[in-house]
Amino acid sequence: MLRAIEFACQSHTGLQRRANEDSAYASPPLFVVADGMGGAQAGEVASQIAIEAFQQGLDGGGSSEEQLAQRIQEANRQIYERSRTESGREGMGTTLTAALLDDAGLAIGHVGDSRAYLFRDGELSRLTRDHSLVDELVRRGELTEAEAAEHPQRSIITRALGPEPDVTPDTSTYPVRAGDVLLLCSDGLTSMISEETMTEVLRGATSLDEAARALIERANAAGGRDNITVVLFRLEEVAGADGALADKEATTIARPDVKATPVAAGAVATSRGGDVPAPAASAPVPVAPPPGEGRSIRRIRPQPAHRSGGAEVEPGRRRRWTKLVAATVAVLAVLFLVGGGGYLATRSLYFIGTNPQGIVTIYRGLPYELPAGIPLYETFFVSGVPASIVPSDRRHQFFDNQLLSESDALNLVRQLELGKVSR
Repeated sequence: MLRAIEFACQSHTGLQRRANEDSAYASPPLFVVADGMGGAQAGEVASQIAIEAFQQGLDGGGSSEEQLAQRIQEANRQIYERSRTESGREGMGTTLTAALLDDAGLAIGHVGDSRAYLFRDGELSRLTRDHSLVDELVRRGELTEAEAAEHPQRSIITRALGPEPDVTPDTSTYPVRAGDVLLLCSDGLTSMISEETMTEVLRGATSLDEAARALIERANAAGGRDNITVVLFRLEEVAGADGALADKEATTIARPDVKATPVAAGAVATSRGGDVPAPAASAPVPVAPPPGEGRSIRRIRPQPAHRSGGAEVEPGRRRRWTKLVAATVAVLAVLFLVGGGGYLATRSLYFIGTNPQGIVTIYRGLPYELPAGIPLYETFFVSGVPASIVPSDRRHQFFDNQLLSESDALNLVRQLELGKVSR
């Protein structure tokens, strides 16, 4: 049977951060890296909560993928509830990448832009895909890898633990064999050095401890803009559960101000190559918007304008007036659609809003619904951009239900995706 007979778990704050918001856990057969986000030390809290959820152990029910997914969802629940009950924690979250070795292979559970890699026969293969804006644009062929590395919105992630009450992790299982080395890391590693450099370090290292130190040193030499965490483990064949080689005790590399637990801070290193397929794609879920912007920006339905001047309208009369205007608009819209080819005319009208996940979306039709809840629009194009990153002084272009042509709507959203919509 395969066991992790050697592993290393190291972390560094980096050269430009005052605190380390990464956390990690290394206790064979389970390894986890979490990269926290959020102000006022909220990122540290979020990543630590995620690690503690795994320290509690797996329930042993279901497949390894199902067990990882259950722990990730439990961690998400705890972070989300904490963010809503403690001042200064609103919007906190964390990425998480977990690996569990079992008889079927290596199960991976993943949310965010931390990464897992397989180093086999001198080649590095990426096992996870980033839940980030630029990675989505690269997959769609709208950015090259080189352009993504310099993109002004490269730090925007589209899925994380904590910002929303529910999260869907990517899970997958890969076949592994004796001699394989697995790498988990936070993006403090991969944003600083290339996969080619990572491969070079792993090829030249005489031990996993040496490799972990060298990777962190290379990332710091390149600027060390973020926290850097590296977890490495090597697989070997042993005789059985009581084989000749025993696993080490759980390793701890924690933040300097945190009591040592089987935890290590994490920065992600990634490399794509080899013969290991990437996990199947899944739909992005937006991270929380900045404080003051709300958790997400929903599609704004047209509202009747308030009358200016004169006495203030009483609340009850205002509601009745609003309903009357909305009903009148709906009836007029129906009459328009029924008569004179009006329906065909709406097929050339577009407006921009957000979908239920808070992602900027182009709709075709009119931004209204009939009294029975029947929409007069349909989804035309879903971008990879969370609505929370739209600058406040440009929101009217996206969320005021302005009717546009197809080309104008697509061009505006494309400029947003490419980082060309700014204050």
